[in-house]
Amino acid sequence: MRGRSVAWSLVALLSTMASAAVAADGPLRICLDEDRPPLSVHHRGKPDAGFDVLLAQAIAERLGRPLAIQWFESKLDEDSSPQLEANALLSDGRCSLVGGYALTQDSLVVPGMKTARLPDFAGATRDDRRRRVALGVLAPSQPYVYSPMTVVLGPKARGRKIGDIGDLAGLRLVIESGSLGDAILMTFDKGRLIENITHLVPGRDDLLGALQRGDHDATLIDLARFDAHRAAHPDTAISASGYYYPIGANRGYVGLGSDPALIDAVNKALSALASEGKIADFGKQAGLTYLPPREPAILGDVWTKIIQR
Repeated sequence: MRGRSVAWSLVALLSTMASAAVAADGPLRICLDEDRPPLSVHHRGKPDAGFDVLLAQAIAERLGRPLAIQWFESKLDEDSSPQLEANALLSDGRCSLVGGYALTQDSLVVPGMKTARLPDFAGATRDDRRRRVALGVLAPSQPYVYSPMTVVLGPKARGRKIGDIGDLAGLRLVIESGSLGDAILMTFDKGRLIENITHLVPGRDDLLGALQRGDHDATLIDLARFDAHRAAHPDTAISASGYYYPIGANRGYVGLGSDPALIDAVNKALSALASEGKIADFGKQAGLTYLPPREPAILGDVWTKIIQR
């Protein structure tokens, strides 16, 4: 009996090693948002494009594995949770990494609920849209790009010098309700700008379109979002102020804490690509205003920092 037990243990060990080898040699599955230009774009009938697509291809090549992108759709509304969406995709085995993830302490905490629904993803069935997934614990890679908020000016405020949020006083401001920009503008200097702020509903109203028409003078949005608008509308009348809000987040990959070997391998690939200047080149190719990661690698309590300012 003892010999049989040893034999079965050896079989189990070899089976586990074989499974690990298959996983290491199989496709590197990375989840990317299908509509977040210039980071990642997936439109039927057109080639996949974006900074995160180029980077994912380079990472997979460094790891010696083919790349398989799992496209998903993240809703831009007050009820969406990027943290839970990413966790559900990873925990359901749809991918091993989620790219373009904002690295903040709040986004990496152990989830307060045990299950979550999957976001809509390519290939999803009716059952996929209904079921809930048991969640794991997220683990981040090192960051690969800095993603700040920037003030964008409408045609009537073009050329206005902005060196601080206080320089927006007297302008007609517009912002999406519940956004980070909303919190920054509403709480600045004990609410000094509130009377000049118009709120729009995210996902329903066209923020940059309203700014373009001259209905408002300025807004505060993610820099990559302005890059996307400028690429889609080369003749746009809105302009960059050149001002970046001092509290910004790095972006990187996120995986599950149960696969530390993958995160370690990805970090080595990222370090090599960064030292060779290739990550910055990918940003330029994609039309992204590339800014290298900044300290702290993982941003702390964002809301407290904003309120204290």
